Amino acid sequence: MAANDVVLKIKGLSKKFGITRANKNIDLELCRGEIRALAGENGSGKSTLLSQIAGMYGSDEGHMYLDGKPYKPASPIDAQENGIAMIVQELGMIGNLPSAINIFMGKTKKFSKGPFLNTKKFYEQAEEVRKKWDLPKLNFKRLASTMNVEERKMMELVRALACDPKILILDEVTQSLSQDNRQVIYRIIRRFKEEGRSVLMISHDMEETMRISDTISVLRDGEMIGTVRADEILENDLKRMMVGRELSGEYYREDKEVSRGSKVLFAMDNISSPTGLENVTFQAYEGEIIAFCGLSDSGIHDIGQLAYGLMKPTSGSVKLATEQGEIEIKSSMDGLCNKMAYVPKDRDGEAMMMKSTIEQNLILPSIEELHRSLGYLKQSDLDRLSIKAKEDFQVKCTGIHQKVNALSGGNKQKVNLGRWMIKNLKVMIIDCPTRGVDIGVKAYIYGCLKEAKKQGMAIVMITDELSEAMGMADRIIVMKSGKIVKEISRNEGFNEESIIEVMI
Repeated sequence: MAANDVVLKIKGLSKKFGITRANKNIDLELCRGEIRALAGENGSGKSTLLSQIAGMYGSDEGHMYLDGKPYKPASPIDAQENGIAMIVQELGMIGNLPSAINIFMGKTKKFSKGPFLNTKKFYEQAEEVRKKWDLPKLNFKRLASTMNVEERKMMELVRALACDPKILILDEVTQSLSQDNRQVIYRIIRRFKEEGRSVLMISHDMEETMRISDTISVLRDGEMIGTVRADEILENDLKRMMVGRELSGEYYREDKEVSRGSKVLFAMDNISSPTGLENVTFQAYEGEIIAFCGLSDSGIHDIGQLAYGLMKPTSGSVKLATEQGEIEIKSSMDGLCNKMAYVPKDRDGEAMMMKSTIEQNLILPSIEELHRSLGYLKQSDLDRLSIKAKEDFQVKCTGIHQKVNALSGGNKQKVNLGRWMIKNLKVMIIDCPTRGVDIGVKAYIYGCLKEAKKQGMAIVMITDELSEAMGMADRIIVMKSGKIVKEISRNEGFNEESIIEVMI
């Protein structure tokens, strides 16, 4: 490797957060035209390393060199001006601003005319970036707060590409996207490689990591374990490097047959919605996992909000079986009070109270059950439930009074899922259950879902991961343009190519 092939060199980089050492003496060299993946469990230091490169964090020790010159970015804007742009795992847009202004945040001077901003120029410039990189049509006038996770991720992609980067950093981007928008990302990665630009990426999808990267650097407990060529290592060997041990137990379900009870616990009947769903009808049985799959405009993520009464249908009904008989779900309280849960895709924005403690997040769905006579809550009851949930769901933290926003993605999701599963649920609607979590946490979550199925829970799983749907579901329901276009049973045998063919 010639010296002039190296675009970014890192030597002895270290970073601490209080007493926690997130990175320890990291060395890394990235070449022009190289696609480098970082692999490791949640909390291994991957995102911290990328954040230092992108100017989001400073470093306590070590040095970075960009094109052979010392590189020490003071901010993300500084990094972008040096040709390095990052799309972060957690959403990074200001909700009450149009997406075009979000895209050029920190660079608004060039759009100003005296004391005023020329908003038309924002939209024109954003559209130029979109066309240059051949991205799908986007509405740059929409407020970020009105967009779903996937739409905001695509806007963040435009923001990153707007600085014409020589290094693009992707932190768990594809896990937020459906199959069609993932192809957009893959196309951009190929173009970067062809043009001699470089990509640093994190993905907890092992198959994806090995398929699209040239090299993989493995981190464990903040230290660089080693770097391997993607085409020279087997997936199981890579997993062993990441966790330092063999992963025991089955990842997905072992059985190949549908297994469920005879009682219908949940049903949608001819549901249409203001977002474009048309006559969606299905039933979920006790002890059954149903998976919904589809492209970005298919409407699968609306299913969860409609199911839990968070979105009002324009026609049709949502029914839930209760001990008192069948009821119609018209609000989230109807589900909450009748052993039903909804775990949304946007964990940080829609599910969790990020600035609150682990305990406060864990107890929230169980407040009604924890009330004593006269309606008061006893702190010892709250502590007891929280400590048990933390232990049962193996949440790695300093204690139940730690803030949720200090946790890794995998531990956030354990809290997010665990706070519902400590209840005596009958029905769970769960959207993208393993988004942004590592292979160990994925296996753990699948184990929880398998156990819940065994106990008779009906689980409606909405997912952008076809492997997840095929591995876990009794039935897969494929949607396209707001309609159900095919239903496939586990008995028939799932095939990824045939499912994608129906989606498209």
